[in-house]
Amino acid sequence: MAKFETKITEMLGIEYPILLGAMQGLTTAELVAAVSNAGGLGVMATSGFHDKEELRAELKKCKALTDKPFAVNLTLLPSLGQFDYPGFIEVCIEEGIKVLETSGRAPEKYMEQIKAGGLKVIHKCTTVKHAKKAEKIGCDAVIIDGCEAGGHIGENDISSMVLWPAAVDALSIPVVACGGVADGRGLAAAFCMGCEGATVGTRFFLSEEAPACMELKQNVAETATEMDTILVTRKFTNTARMLKRGLAIKIRELEDNGGTLQEVFGLQNAAHMKHAFDTGDLEEGILTIGESVGLIHDVLPVKAIIENMVAEAAKCMGRFNG
Repeated sequence: MAKFETKITEMLGIEYPILLGAMQGLTTAELVAAVSNAGGLGVMATSGFHDKEELRAELKKCKALTDKPFAVNLTLLPSLGQFDYPGFIEVCIEEGIKVLETSGRAPEKYMEQIKAGGLKVIHKCTTVKHAKKAEKIGCDAVIIDGCEAGGHIGENDISSMVLWPAAVDALSIPVVACGGVADGRGLAAAFCMGCEGATVGTRFFLSEEAPACMELKQNVAETATEMDTILVTRKFTNTARMLKRGLAIKIRELEDNGGTLQEVFGLQNAAHMKHAFDTGDLEEGILTIGESVGLIHDVLPVKAIIENMVAEAAKCMGRFNG
């Protein structure tokens, strides 16, 4: 199979420059390990853990499933301020994690601790301005997230086609593309724009290893198109892209009709997301997802997803060679 050696594969010690999107409630040890074992970089979200010992237990489980590198994501949002970020970083250092992904806001106040522990830092952001700040404070790479992505996409609505090359032009550290990458065509596009790899979320949600019921995953793969996402909570400067189904539509209607922050976030929460994962019910559950859902029509093992993506990217990039 084709190999793409980039600054990111070299920096992270991985075979393929494909990173798992840190999806809340989904990036369990099993999915993270599956991505790493297939040659990519698994990334574990911490937003579902209540304390550092819960994180430690999941890291140990992941290390039992893979001997390949994997990363941990810290989402540094003011609304999540109750989390013990220094404690999470401490556990990552103690458990031998070598890569930390940060998002939400710049990790400036934690950089001394992170660097003292020998970790590489990749900061995920949605504007070139924030990417330049990440470079300035010492981050080793950035993930630049176009508005096509699922989950929290920022407030600027800059598409990947413009944002990725703009970031490459402005930075000297490696840039990882994110937003809309679900197959080898997207990966090849990222390379052509100067990026060193891609972060992939929605495609890995629609994998066999993702911890959501198969009924939900098959339903989404078989019925959702690129038209089937909706933006919610923009009124509260916390925009998220979700699958345009029952409860998500109700959240948007509540928001548009003057619903308060408390009323809206009473529906848009982890419990309703877990309900969807466990039951497949989207009338009472919600699902964050990217526009690339319209490109995905099956549920496959992680290994097959990565192999297909790499092979298709190589084919795309070879079209004009020779």
